[in-house]
Amino acid sequence: MTDKDAPKLSPKKIPTAANTLAVGVVGLDLQADKVVPRKQVVSWAFWDWSNQPYNTVILTFIFTALYLLDDPFLPENLRGLADDDPAKEAGLAVLSSGLGYAVGAAGLAIALLAPVLGQRTDTSGNRKRALAVATGAVALSMFALFFVKADPQYFVLGIALVALGSVFSEIAGVNYNAMLVQVSTPKTVGKVSGLGWGLGYIGGILALVLVVVAYSFDWFGLPTEEGLPFRLVAVGCAIWSILFAIPIFKNVPSLPPVAAREKVSFFRSYVVLVQDIAKLFREARNTFWFLVASAVYRDGLAGVFTFGAAIASVTFGFQFLEVVAFGIGANLIAGVSTIISGRFDDRFGPRAVILTALIGLVVAGMTVFFLHDAGKIVFWVFGLLLCVFVGPAQAASRSLLARVTPAGREGEIFGLYATTGRAASFISPTLWAVFITIFGLQFWGVLGIVLVIAVGLVLMLFVKAGRRD
Repeated sequence: MTDKDAPKLSPKKIPTAANTLAVGVVGLDLQADKVVPRKQVVSWAFWDWSNQPYNTVILTFIFTALYLLDDPFLPENLRGLADDDPAKEAGLAVLSSGLGYAVGAAGLAIALLAPVLGQRTDTSGNRKRALAVATGAVALSMFALFFVKADPQYFVLGIALVALGSVFSEIAGVNYNAMLVQVSTPKTVGKVSGLGWGLGYIGGILALVLVVVAYSFDWFGLPTEEGLPFRLVAVGCAIWSILFAIPIFKNVPSLPPVAAREKVSFFRSYVVLVQDIAKLFREARNTFWFLVASAVYRDGLAGVFTFGAAIASVTFGFQFLEVVAFGIGANLIAGVSTIISGRFDDRFGPRAVILTALIGLVVAGMTVFFLHDAGKIVFWVFGLLLCVFVGPAQAASRSLLARVTPAGREGEIFGLYATTGRAASFISPTLWAVFITIFGLQFWGVLGIVLVIAVGLVLMLFVKAGRRD
């Protein structure tokens, strides 16, 4: 939809900063003259901080990369082999592909659940309660990782719990993202979205530093048998997630249910969902195609962080402290670049930020792939460069969608955002696993991730920018 095609709405109803890609009045329009208390903004942003240990410590840098994808979960005949032994490399590749398939399966579950659950929170007014339930479920999945002992027979349990945690984390994220409209205005949405992502990355740094301190002090004398230190790290992450989630529930108010929308049964919600998607396609075609394009490239972004530490550990031979140091650097760079990019978002528009970030990701990713034999320095430089662009692309995508979401449909649209993302979320982990399976070496998985980002970049080029006055 172009500006010419956009519906003519009264300036009193729609501020000049409004984006006309959406159906009807967008939620941010209702916030145009509102002053949002800083306490609410910070409390909202701190949920990203509370959830980050799952993404950083569990899913990416510590529990998965250095525990589940390491020697204790290999068959006994492979554990004592040298790291560069082809048989051991093949065994580690099998573990990596297993993780990829588990994460892909989780994506399918999210695709089925996210939009309907989001839609139902719009009509019920229980968005904050739904966020609390999902946040608690993420914490429980991390608590349960305590029972994943360092033995091959526990590998399936480990990747299943990690995958389950990703399901609950994404569903929580639907409700959290929908609340962005409550704590921002058309002039500040980019900055607020960037603040949330940035605080999340910085929280990840602190979590990783705490792990480094524990490791440096030999886990404070804890026995290391059966992977006890790693299992206790998972418990610590669970406690963290509960503690720092408290501000959003205390300080950000709940919204009333949308009176104009009919409450229906759970399974009837799927019928309503199909009808709403059809309406979105007819009346806000550009928003519809943004959901499709972002689904693809966001899956590539997720692949960067999901498998980044595994690449560092297996392909580039990073040891424990090197992986953690890289994780700290990655989160610091991502956090700072994301907070800064929020201002570029409000100034130049989220589409420009997204395209710039995706181009940077493709260039850096291809460099990592082609120069993988050049040693660790390649990943230190270009792996960290990847992190410069991941956060800005994520934050700007959330900001763009908030700018075009109809009032009263935030949960549903962000649910669709999660669903389109998760409907495509099998692509990156599957290509990662398939490329590794075909070629037998882990670094080929990098090519699969870059390919996903490149396709998303091409699709995003066909998404038109909305009006900016």
